[in-house]
Amino acid sequence: QVQLVESGGGSVQTGGSLRLSCAASGYSDRPYYMSWFRQAPGKEREGVAIINTGTSNTYYDDSVKGRFTISQDNAKNTLYLQMNSLKPEDTGMYYCAARSRPYFGSWSGALQASNMNYWGKGTLVTISS
Repeated sequence: QVQLVESGGGSVQTGGSLRLSCAASGYSDRPYYMSWFRQAPGKEREGVAIINTGTSNTYYDDSVKGRFTISQDNAKNTLYLQMNSLKPEDTGMYYCAARSRPYFGSWSGALQASNMNYWGKGTLVTISS
């Protein structure tokens, strides 16, 4: 059974940095895509960043482009999200997610919650002004 376990959340001030980690286990074949989503209180879950695990190609939501970096360490089966220049609007629960099947649409289409089939339980990020 696939397990995704996030860590690294916390509270920082505006302009600070955090690095989230997602330890993956239990899969026989590496997922095609791994991604980060976030959900602020009272809002829908939104895609933040996604990586093709085979090519390491990445895609970011416009709201985090240039500030966040998604990466992977295949030897450790770990996904990362380096978050710099954090803003109060980045506050929320951050979830790691994986897609076990290929996707042939656009990057923005891939970064949709409905296209992921494995989820972690989340790690909380709070940015104070």
